[in-house]
Amino acid sequence: MLTINICIGSACHLKGSYSVISKLQELVKDQSLEDKVEIKGAFCLGRCTQAVSVKVDDNIYSVSPSTTEDFFNNEILTKL
Repeated sequence: MLTINICIGSACHLKGSYSVISKLQELVKDQSLEDKVEIKGAFCLGRCTQAVSVKVDDNIYSVSPSTTEDFFNNEILTKL
């Protein structure tokens, strides 16, 4: 199972972390990947000055609500 940790700390919350979470949940459901992808909330991943911090494996990405679908297609689907 691939785990996606999304920062829900104050800085990321203000940058749209809940929109990123909602969009990722929608994309996972649309692709019927509920048994392969787990989405979790996390607190501060250390990149507060960038977009919403998203950790997959040992990599941290900066994702905004507008780049969530590209992130999913380029980073998540390629790992499955």
